[in-house]
Amino acid sequence: MKTIIEPFKIKSVEPIKFTTRKEREKILKEAGYNPFMIHAEDVLIDLLTDSGTSAMSAKQWSGIMNGDESYAGSRSFFRFEKTVKKITGHKFIIPTHQGRASEKILFSIIGGKGKYIPNNTHFDTTRANIEFTGAEAVDFLNEIGKHPEQRADFKGNMDVDALEAFIKKTGKENIPLIMITITNNSGGGQPVSMQNIKDVRAVCDKYKIPLFLDACRFAENAYFIKTREKGYQDKSILEIVQEIFSYADGATMSAKKDALVNIGGFLSVNDENLATKCRNLLIVTEGFPTYGGLAGRDLEAIAQGLEEILDENYLHYRIRSTEYLGEKMINAGIPIIEPPGGHAIYIDAKRFLPHIPPYEYPGQSIVCEIYLEGGVRAVEIGSVMFGKYDKETGKLIPPPMELVRLAIPRRVYTQSHIDYVAEVLIETYNNRKNLKGCKIVYEAPMLRHFTAQFEPIK
Repeated sequence: MKTIIEPFKIKSVEPIKFTTRKEREKILKEAGYNPFMIHAEDVLIDLLTDSGTSAMSAKQWSGIMNGDESYAGSRSFFRFEKTVKKITGHKFIIPTHQGRASEKILFSIIGGKGKYIPNNTHFDTTRANIEFTGAEAVDFLNEIGKHPEQRADFKGNMDVDALEAFIKKTGKENIPLIMITITNNSGGGQPVSMQNIKDVRAVCDKYKIPLFLDACRFAENAYFIKTREKGYQDKSILEIVQEIFSYADGATMSAKKDALVNIGGFLSVNDENLATKCRNLLIVTEGFPTYGGLAGRDLEAIAQGLEEILDENYLHYRIRSTEYLGEKMINAGIPIIEPPGGHAIYIDAKRFLPHIPPYEYPGQSIVCEIYLEGGVRAVEIGSVMFGKYDKETGKLIPPPMELVRLAIPRRVYTQSHIDYVAEVLIETYNNRKNLKGCKIVYEAPMLRHFTAQFEPIK
């Protein structure tokens, strides 16, 4: 098997600023030991997120110049709408400035106190937008997805039996919709099988509950289906994607992931009444329905990116390059969620730092040390991001897994960058016994991980 090369040529570059460990110690302290608060220019390799961090193609940049900036009825909107409809098959396409705006609009309308939104696993902004309305976000990840060390093809699947039991217990009238996140971000970037989507659809049909997708990594999920699920090897990525969306009544989408752009998103629905309500709220919060908080040039770039993401050669490279980093880590003994996911590698912080309990945030300790060791920025996905407090005792209720996510931007870093990241991670792992926990000294009431301030425990 020949080396899998980048399916693109580099046309423009930007410099990386190099720092010393002593400089990074000062930077991290001033940032309150929260990588979110570090200035980007002080980061060597930025794996904080794959959202909005992609390198756009020459055709996307030409689309930027060709964008129609008309306030209403923009030509760029109609190209965007046509492309999204081709992929999703959904009737009504509503542009937004990013995924969380789609979530805000949708859940402001269908959410509220006493409502429940099931998902395989909600990610942070989805959960926050649901809970902001007074509704409750409930996760039903399948059992094998909760065991990082065990391998399976579709660890992002929803537990369909648990879902149906919850519907019977809660009452279908209290569940305005069911969601599936593809790929399952909080679950390790793990894919969801087509069969699982069909099975959830069957439950939705049985209880007459709409099914929505959190579809920001739909193409990566489709590639996993093509390579892992029987009956899909000879289908094109577009055919698989169209089948995925055919089982859904709507979707929220952050175009900052699989549409390969730096800003943008959409909300797609089939229900005309819901679409009308969403558009009315869009006008109040985002903008006119044919631009929705975006410039015409952004709509052009999204449309082009949605075409490029369906390229199987690109997806082969994308998934394999992530796997490459995962293999280097596994070979060094670093515990990660196996097998590697699509957009990121997830370190299992519990096994990495067994001497640090969840209430001392082992994942946060790791992300700080990774930055100190080599200027690599990552993000904690554990008790900082998803931990809750017991209302009576005030004690932390940790999530099932303590993770550190290394999200790889699309078309940005080369193999030598990834080799460097592996070296930093291996050195951090070799020094793991010297790592200490940390405590929170400031936190916001929601999405605290973005702005929280920490102090190392002496």
